[in-house]
Amino acid sequence: MTARPKSPRRYVNALAAAAAAAALALVPTGSSAATGPHVREVCGSAKPGFARCLAQVRTDVHGGRGVRGPHARTASLAALPPGYGPAELRAAYHLPADGGAGQTIAVVEAGDAPRAEADLAVYRTTFGLPPCTTANGCFRKADQRGDAAPLPPDLGWSVEAALDLDAASALCPACHLLLVEADQAAGATLAASVDTAAALGATEISNSYAAAESNQNAAFAADYAHPGVAVIASSGDAGYGIPSVPAAYRSVITAGGTTLTPAPGTARGWSESAWQGAGSGCSAWVDKPAWQHDANCPGRMTADVSMDADPDTGLAVYNTDETGDPGGGWSVVGGTSASSPMLAAVIALAGHPARFGDASRLYTATAGLTDVTSGSNAAGTDCGGDYQCTAGPGYDGPTGNGTPDGLTAF
Repeated sequence: MTARPKSPRRYVNALAAAAAAAALALVPTGSSAATGPHVREVCGSAKPGFARCLAQVRTDVHGGRGVRGPHARTASLAALPPGYGPAELRAAYHLPADGGAGQTIAVVEAGDAPRAEADLAVYRTTFGLPPCTTANGCFRKADQRGDAAPLPPDLGWSVEAALDLDAASALCPACHLLLVEADQAAGATLAASVDTAAALGATEISNSYAAAESNQNAAFAADYAHPGVAVIASSGDAGYGIPSVPAAYRSVITAGGTTLTPAPGTARGWSESAWQGAGSGCSAWVDKPAWQHDANCPGRMTADVSMDADPDTGLAVYNTDETGDPGGGWSVVGGTSASSPMLAAVIALAGHPARFGDASRLYTATAGLTDVTSGSNAAGTDCGGDYQCTAGPGYDGPTGNGTPDGLTAF
């Protein structure tokens, strides 16, 4: 159901609204993240047994290279980089600016992001967030065994790592951050990294990568189930079709994707529709959980809930990739890679990760979610307008049960 607007929310923070308008002035309307020529996928296709990261970078903003060098936060909105920052995201989802004390959000990546901590510092300084460093105990980097060294080689996922760390920071600046780097993007090494994240004390674990589900990768489901820890995964960026793992595992909270735009004059101040690229699908390998009741899928259906994922309405991300990646510096980045760490941060803000051994709570606490009722992810496929690919009242595949409206559902 759609949450009823409350009187304090009848306006959008002026700074957030102005910054959002400035960011969206750069958006080519009507374009598709799934097919648009102005979007570059950070990771290419994955070979069998391997996963690909899901970050998508806008190439039409500042020539695809962003603005190099840190931006000082000043009274001038022009000093802020393009893309949504903490103020806009908090305003859109009615989230508090504080909370998350004692929570540790882990992000799992393949390979080393050598400048992750330094780049995170630029992001947090730019947006006025408190430092999160190794020195103050807020930031930690480890390999898949939990060791600080030696770290794996750089496998080209640094933009993904930057997106995940920046997105988590934007919504939960008080949370500690744990970056766990798998030796490679294989199912076994990523699964081992999730186990390590839990062993190192993570309370929320975000996984912004995907592989098409099969009987081969079903063997790793147990690695994504840790009592007391919320495990979140992106639903994928390929639209409706074969669901991905780890998103389809029953213990995982699956984050779908929306297009988030300012809507001045409305009670909420923002509008959301299903993003065309958001992954959804009906599992052929994972049984229907008892808490899912959608009519036309006999197996596990993805997604469960959603947040902004469209690169056209993407997040400001800072990454200096020393390999010459065109996303170096400030970029606008999206994909369901963004919705997973943001959802992890929302759970961390609420402070009850033990409620999320699976997604069942999000099928009963829908009064704390905003229902997304428009948009589809069925481009190039045919699901007959069914809820599995088309947003509408109540549950649907691309957006699940909706998007956060404050912390009530969490």
